[in-house]
Amino acid sequence: MRIDKYLKVARILKRRAVSKELADQERVLINGRKAKPSHEVNEQDIVEVIFGHRRLKIRVLSIAVSAKKADAVSMYEVLEESIVENVKENSSI
Repeated sequence: MRIDKYLKVARILKRRAVSKELADQERVLINGRKAKPSHEVNEQDIVEVIFGHRRLKIRVLSIAVSAKKADAVSMYEVLEESIVENVKENSSI
């Protein structure tokens, strides 16, 4: 599944367009590498998303084409969540 779609289905981000924009701005990493919106995500991948002043690092547990709100939380495990002081400095990760 594409990373932009996964972030929307897992309800990490509300809209696919937002996840696509973040990936285009190099704010989405998969296993430590910058990911384009079309990059495929697999189970056990480590995904890092920087949005606003927040950094979220998750492990993908499952992939589903669609998920109810209650089930979406079980699609990933939060590994780390932190505040980013200056987004421009950290966007070159």
